[in-house]
Amino acid sequence: MSRSRLNEQLSRLSRALGHEFTNPQLLEAALTHRSAGSANNERLEFIGDAVLGLIVAEAVHAARPLAQEGELTRLRALLVKKPTLAEIATGIQLGEYLRLGSGERKSGGYRRASILADALEALLGAVYLDAGFEAARACILRLMGTRLESLPDAAEVKDSKSRLQEFLQARGLERPSYRIERIRGEAHQQRFLVRGEVAQMGLVEHGEGTSRQDAEQESARRLLERISHG
Repeated sequence: MSRSRLNEQLSRLSRALGHEFTNPQLLEAALTHRSAGSANNERLEFIGDAVLGLIVAEAVHAARPLAQEGELTRLRALLVKKPTLAEIATGIQLGEYLRLGSGERKSGGYRRASILADALEALLGAVYLDAGFEAARACILRLMGTRLESLPDAAEVKDSKSRLQEFLQARGLERPSYRIERIRGEAHQQRFLVRGEVAQMGLVEHGEGTSRQDAEQESARRLLERISHG
């Protein structure tokens, strides 16, 4: 790709972010996946994750002045979880700008939710280092858009594991158990298979995901479905 074409792409992305980089090297680093070399976006992702968490916490705290800590935590988690970030990244066509190694390009890494979410966090870290907290705050609020204005009831966003545990505790039953049965794939593309069990009800369901937590949540969701259908 020619330098002029690259600059045009980066300018388009900057407009989507609502931030013009003083140091374009930060932007280029944020778009470089680890598969493309050692000078990648992982350090920026580390910064972006922290900045994102703080700014979203502040926004949720302001939006729900009567909410308790647990409710605020669930609402923040809803906004900063990987699927939400990947959805936002897709909305600004972030995958088009990513620099990936040949293997990731061939396997469609520019569409992979985990890569998109991590790259978005790296971008936010780059904005923070480029222009400071207020610039990062403006960028994050712009990207979140109506998500902050249309937050659901906190009770609606309890995760499946929490809802299952509360259901069982209310009936004097023991907590469910979760056990990893299989891990497949390379370190950066692992898939976890987890067995979830409610022993006292004789129920077992499996869940699969890109992390142990995701797989446990999926198995809990399936257990809840079994319970609700009698």
